[in-house]
Amino acid sequence: MGVSRSVEFFDTQFKRQVRSGEFALNPFERLALTYVHGAVLDLGCGLGNLALEAAHRGCNVTAIDASTTAIERVRRAAEEERLAVEALEADLTRFSIGNDYDTIVAIGLLMFFPQARALAMLRDIQANVHAGGHAIVNVLIEGTTYMDMFTSGEYYVFRREELVDSFAGWVIEVTQYDDFSAPGHTVKAFSTVIARKIH
Repeated sequence: MGVSRSVEFFDTQFKRQVRSGEFALNPFERLALTYVHGAVLDLGCGLGNLALEAAHRGCNVTAIDASTTAIERVRRAAEEERLAVEALEADLTRFSIGNDYDTIVAIGLLMFFPQARALAMLRDIQANVHAGGHAIVNVLIEGTTYMDMFTSGEYYVFRREELVDSFAGWVIEVTQYDDFSAPGHTVKAFSTVIARKIH
């Protein structure tokens, strides 16, 4: 995630999930799979559940995360299953997309950066999707009260319609809002957009 507290939060979670073999796709990843095709970039891939399943379906995937635990798991699984997945550990506070892709996925990632960086990453994603390709983006939005995974001042909770509005000029295939209960009687509120680039 780029910010040390967030990386530490998820690395601890990933270690627990690896130990217990928890590799099920989350609801957002299941939704995304219908639209994932061709050359895929999975930014903030976590344990690679989506990346590996996309490769099973014939995609050529580049999976990137800041967590060493996550990337080691993705590499190991891809090697064992002989899947077309390149897994790279990267500091996402500085990462820029160097190639164009048919599908770029950023599920649960952009909110872990200050506003300027989050919006710059969103523009980078949009700029590097091939015409006819898809951007699949999921962020926390206003209404979120669970903050344990954030570093103070180093995150950005999007306005409710901000993600949808940012894809003006694209064909919006999916717009979805979800609220989930979180620890301590808090809430995680999400916006998900799947958009196809026209030109």
